[in-house]
Amino acid sequence: MATLVQTIGFPILLIPYILFPSSKESSTTSTTAYSLPIIFLIYLVVGVLIAGDNMLYSVGLLYLSASTYSLICATQLAFNAVFSYFLNSQKFTALIFNSVVVLSLSASLLAVNDDSDKPAGVTNGKYALGFVATLGASALYALLLSLMQLTFQKVIKKETFSVVLELQIYTSFIATCVSTIGLFASGEWKTLGGEMDGFSKGGLAYVMTLAWTAVAWQVCSVGVVGLIFVVSSLFSNVISTLSLALTPLAAVAVFHDKMNGVKIIAMLLGFWGFCTYIYQNYLDDVEDKRKQTDANGAVLSEASTPLLLE
Repeated sequence: MATLVQTIGFPILLIPYILFPSSKESSTTSTTAYSLPIIFLIYLVVGVLIAGDNMLYSVGLLYLSASTYSLICATQLAFNAVFSYFLNSQKFTALIFNSVVVLSLSASLLAVNDDSDKPAGVTNGKYALGFVATLGASALYALLLSLMQLTFQKVIKKETFSVVLELQIYTSFIATCVSTIGLFASGEWKTLGGEMDGFSKGGLAYVMTLAWTAVAWQVCSVGVVGLIFVVSSLFSNVISTLSLALTPLAAVAVFHDKMNGVKIIAMLLGFWGFCTYIYQNYLDDVEDKRKQTDANGAVLSEASTPLLLE
């Protein structure tokens, strides 16, 4: 159910998709580079991968505390930097390399921390499974972001925000189908009635929790995919990682998780890794503006040269 709820709310995206259609498309990029069957195949593969990734994340959250889980998720930025380099031709500068190393060290501290708090009833084996599942989910999530950027750049060559909604709707539909099959194949659907009856706030609160969680996931996903469309997969992941640096603090306040010294150091390392990438993004932005200014100056100089000769 935790896996299914992450994508089942996709029908809500039909509202903005229908009410706010893109009125204009660029004449040079209004067609796709590949046929519809190829695009459907891409949506199918991405949707299946999303379902598998959500399942891994759900397993990790089941066996790890919220603070430990969020800090391990920070490694997705390091994985994304590697995938972006090979799939999206992303520059791999010294600052980005520093970000990758620091975030990797942040997660490694948690892996060797014997004092990491475990939820009640979780054995060492299940804790290790949760750690591996979350680490694998982070790597797969990073791969998915890079594949989405590659799809926008090479396959879906449109300049409208509708393609963001289309990608999210179609892949979420496929992921929902896969998750639903898994829900019934595992027999977990038989326990849903008992979960609802045993929910401390009542059955209505149980349904509302699932419903609003599904809506929140869709809002988050549209933001993530939208940033990929507008900027890059790596930048989208950086913004997502920012929240991970704050999650351990929220977990302490809400769930009363233990915040030991190792977690504090890991959190600070994660925040430092985030800051180094943001600074690299700032430097890239300054360089792009400088090149654009130089190019505009060169054009104006060439345009004025004939007038001077006359």
